[in-house]
Amino acid sequence: MKPSFGEDLEERCFRYARDYGKFCRSIKKDFVLLEYCNQGIRSSGSVGANYIEANESLSSKDFILRVKICRKESKESRYWLRLINELLTEENQLRECNRLIQEAKELMLIFNSMISRTNRAKNE
Repeated sequence: MKPSFGEDLEERCFRYARDYGKFCRSIKKDFVLLEYCNQGIRSSGSVGANYIEANESLSSKDFILRVKICRKESKESRYWLRLINELLTEENQLRECNRLIQEAKELMLIFNSMISRTNRAKNE
């Protein structure tokens, strides 16, 4: 049986993807920033979509696989934010970008913890 991690993580993933999209809408984009935003929007949305799939998984093995995908997508969206961050000049945009980078890092840590806890529960 897979351990419970609470439903508020699903909402947190939703807010992360929503905020990522709002952030990208707020910045003036050239060709490069447009591409970075497009890639990041896809990966940030995938975090929550895969978490929903994880919660509907049929086994702990399937759950772990889905959560690993969540972690991977969090890492990827953080990568795109870091690239975007290098090209920004406005202070308020830099602040929001750094906040999103931190949120991606926290999500990665949460998913790492979920994987570890599920593996421990599976082995008990």
